[in-house]
Amino acid sequence: MDPWIVWLILAAVLGVAEIFTLTAALGLLSIAALLTTVIAAVGVPPALQVIVFVVASTAGLAGVRPIALRHLKQPPPRRFGVSALVGKSAYVTKEVTARDGRVRIGGEEWSARAYDETLVIPPGATVDVIEIEGATALVYPRE
Repeated sequence: MDPWIVWLILAAVLGVAEIFTLTAALGLLSIAALLTTVIAAVGVPPALQVIVFVVASTAGLAGVRPIALRHLKQPPPRRFGVSALVGKSAYVTKEVTARDGRVRIGGEEWSARAYDETLVIPPGATVDVIEIEGATALVYPRE
């Protein structure tokens, strides 16, 4: 069997294995084996073929893999606008009931309603913003 066929089979096996593992390492080794397939088809001696495979594999794993992993591990997207207010604490400025009320969230005055419709939250209480509905904050008292 010709050496280039062996390298081609190795590249295919590594490529299929990469599909199941999704680590990027086996895919890079598969690309190195494909490069070595081309070198072997030209007629380069087997010892040099192995050297080409090792150099290409090392270059791929040392150079490309860290960049790919950095792109996969990005920080979670930042919340902005009214969605950033959910989870913040607020200060009740006017009694909050199931129908109306006022709270101060981060220096801004907001209309508010109690998240639990049976609650009446007195002025001066600290509450958590559970949800924002339009321009109204749904709040729940802190324990």
